[in-house]
Amino acid sequence: MFTFVIASGDAWVPKRMRTARNMLLTLVLCALGLNVGSLRAQNSSQQAPPNSQQNPNKQEAPPEAGGPDSDFGPYAIPKKKAEETPPPAPEKPKKIEGMPDYSIKVDVPLVSLDVLVTTKDGQFIPGLKKENFRIYEDGNPQTISNFNQSAAPITAVMLIEYANTNIRYMYDALNASYNFAATLKPDDWIAVVSYDMRPQILTDFTQDKRAVMGALNMLRIPGFSERNLFDALYDTIDRVEQIEGRKYIILISTGRDTFSKLNLDQILKKLKNTQNVTIYAVSVGREYRERAEAMGVGGLITTDWLQADNQMNTFAHMTGGRAYFPRFEGELPEIFKDVGSDIRNQYTLAYHPTNTKLDGSYRKLKVELAAPDGGPLKVRDQKGKDVKVQIYAREGYTAKHQVE
Repeated sequence: MFTFVIASGDAWVPKRMRTARNMLLTLVLCALGLNVGSLRAQNSSQQAPPNSQQNPNKQEAPPEAGGPDSDFGPYAIPKKKAEETPPPAPEKPKKIEGMPDYSIKVDVPLVSLDVLVTTKDGQFIPGLKKENFRIYEDGNPQTISNFNQSAAPITAVMLIEYANTNIRYMYDALNASYNFAATLKPDDWIAVVSYDMRPQILTDFTQDKRAVMGALNMLRIPGFSERNLFDALYDTIDRVEQIEGRKYIILISTGRDTFSKLNLDQILKKLKNTQNVTIYAVSVGREYRERAEAMGVGGLITTDWLQADNQMNTFAHMTGGRAYFPRFEGELPEIFKDVGSDIRNQYTLAYHPTNTKLDGSYRKLKVELAAPDGGPLKVRDQKGKDVKVQIYAREGYTAKHQVE
């Protein structure tokens, strides 16, 4: 243990010796981790007269800028620049007596429409221009203001029926779904939802192919034979409506509904009121129906399955998509390949409707192709033969309703 004694009265020590002593003492104290400033403060407090009143917590005010006041002093706060005087507010124009105040607000709606143009065999027709399209709203021609054709990223939901019916074909459809998931690009977003009595989100929107594959792998043993298609489709549309831009629902289903809370009319009304959502329907019921008919056990089953096919077809055509009804499992990989190609190769048209009323009415749309001279557009194949053209676009839209 070391004991240091600091004499208070050292006037008799020569100046050079005092300086050398202080330097040596400072070095020793620093080596032992002691605070020189605290010792100096104690020394000065001992020298202060007993009657003086001092605040032990008081510190000298730091300088306006420039770092610490001393080697052991408090940090100085940088000096702030003088606040500039804000410029004076602009003078309001003088009001003319007798003239009322007017406020003009213009709400011009814009209708956006995705159009797919293919040959009869389903091949996409590229290279079309803005002048090649004609849009009619309730029979009235519209002027196209915006036109675009680009391979935009995909935002889609795979809505898969997974009920305890036609399991063999359902597994084939799931295997084909892997082919679609494999075509995803880094900028694509995909979600996987299955349904029987109720929808279940297997994976939310993701850009990870492995997550999509893992979600599909979860569908192994269906637990119920009920399939509430209307409820599941309504719930899915409700969710994707909140996403900006174009959205797609790839519906892999028989098209049948067991006992949904909603009915077909409510689903159709929902589709009419929903924009920027396109449904691609892939039926997994046609093979089952035809096999039952071949075995002579169709009967009433045939009517139910025909109604299911009609529903799938309606969902797709109302939203501008396509419906597929494969007969054999081997058709599925090519179908999913076409779905991915269709989604990436669409023409986007936009126009300001001539009917500017915000009355909430449903307005029918029709899209046609025209040649530069105004006549019908003719498309020829590599051999110079005319090919039939098919146009896929939503059948209409519901105008906004202004609430007064």
